[in-house]
This record gives sequence, structure tokens and C-alpha cells, in this order.
Amino acid sequence: MFYLAIAIISEVIATTLLPLTNGFTKFFPSVGCALGYAAAFYFLSLATASGMSSSTAYAIWCGVGIVLIALVQAMFGKIPNGQVIMGLLLIVSGVTMINLGGNISH
Repeated sequence: MFYLAIAIISEVIATTLLPLTNGFTKFFPSVGCALGYAAAFYFLSLATASGMSSSTAYAIWCGVGIVLIALVQAMFGKIPNGQVIMGLLLIVSGVTMINLGGNISH
């Protein structure tokens, strides 16, 4: 789970930097973004190599990442509306159900 947490944090940092790259024309934000995504996939691969199923790891990575990115954007004044908040709550409940259900076999 440690590797998955690092993967999620790396992805959130990269996604936060993405608009600052200005279409990958700004050097430092572009490098930070690329390194963040590379680290995210690397640590996601370590999470799956340590025994977590790919489907469970990917579902948690995506779901938690989406919620954290929404929170980061809210800190910068992009407050989500009611529909978005409801969607985020559904994502959180889905990720919780996946965690409680354990790894998917096969």
C-alpha cells in the first residue's frame, strides 16, 4: 500500500503541474510533470509487483487521485458544484467497496 500511496501522490503532483506546462512549452513545469507521471507509473508497478492485483491498484489509484486533484483545485478557488461533489462521493464509496472486497482473483 506504501508504493500505491507514492504513486497517487506522484500522479496528483503531475496532474497539478499539467496546466502550468502550457502545452509542454514551459520547461520546468513540463519536466516536473513528466517526472511525476513516470514516478506514478513506476510506483504503481511496484504496488502490483508486491502482490496487489492490477485492477484493485488501478481502481484505487484513479479514484483517490481524482478526489485529491479535486481538493487541490478547490484550494486554488475552483470549487466543485453539487453534481461534482456527488460524483466524488460515489468514487470514494466505490474505492472503499473495492478495498473492503479485497483483491480480485485471476
